[in-house]
Amino acid sequence: MRFTPRLVLTCLALSALPLHAATLDDLYQVREPVSSQQPDARDQALQAAFETLVLRLTGKKEAASDPSIAALKKDPQQVVSQYGYEADRLVVDFDPLTTERALRQAGLPLWGASRPALLTWWLDRAEDGTNNLAGDNQAAANALREAARYRGLPLRLPLADLEEQLVATTDNLANPGGGALTDASQRYDADGILTVRAAQQDGVWRADWQLALGEQQEKGSAQADSREGLADAIMLTLSERLAPRFAITPGASSTFDVQISGVTLDRYAELQRALEPFGAQMLSIEGADARYRVNASEQQLRAQLELIQLTESSAPPPAAQAIDANAVPAPAALDPAAPKTLYFSW
Repeated sequence: MRFTPRLVLTCLALSALPLHAATLDDLYQVREPVSSQQPDARDQALQAAFETLVLRLTGKKEAASDPSIAALKKDPQQVVSQYGYEADRLVVDFDPLTTERALRQAGLPLWGASRPALLTWWLDRAEDGTNNLAGDNQAAANALREAARYRGLPLRLPLADLEEQLVATTDNLANPGGGALTDASQRYDADGILTVRAAQQDGVWRADWQLALGEQQEKGSAQADSREGLADAIMLTLSERLAPRFAITPGASSTFDVQISGVTLDRYAELQRALEPFGAQMLSIEGADARYRVNASEQQLRAQLELIQLTESSAPPPAAQAIDANAVPAPAALDPAAPKTLYFSW
């Protein structure tokens, strides 16, 4: 059966498919601390919120100081759609289109809303030596969620039931990429496993953390005066380390064709969201095979498609090589100078 892009889009509109778990709908909303509702305090909080957003989108602390966006930093309301107060926070909604345009014109990298979901095993060690695993329904999890949201990272937390508490030992948390902890993580919709071993001593919170995300392994340590500050420090470091893998720098990309096999109706919606940051243009779709033209670096494209469990191959599968008399010929068959084609499949 042959599908056209128009037909597929019509089917998607009727099926009301759910969003992918790692898509941040509130990426452009920043909840920034504010001392009061006075104009001076508001303006300072708006500037701080803009800096938070720029760091969230680029993964670079120095990006907010780029001279090309100095005018926006001084008056962020140029890219603000609305703001309001909630307790001691200024809740700012930035306009995605104008913000992205300004950052692209400044030549800054941009990390889109499709991000790896991190299952976080956070273990607090009390002064009496007992351990507490932060569970999804516990009040202690709120600080972790807020820190992840503030830094633009999709967070998952375990239920922390009796079985998981027995698995979440300090030894198992030291090896997030294998063993019993990996088995226990299978029940959750996550792309990576983050483990944190935290403890408070002499009024200071300290933690060692490790991240396993596909082939990427990260680790580090952090300290802060509060558990909230510790969570923010870890999430900030993770954002800075992950951004180079996914953020797209204007002018640093090339044009590729991507052919993907095994595309179903559900997967088509997920594929569209994954390719959106690369300005993907659909070239053809035949049965379960789809072909796009994208602007990206090969490394970033592979990292993004890895998140939706696509596997790269060196050549198209036999089914994709079959010639349909009604199909539009692949660009490479018409033009020897056509862009390089990368092949992926589910």
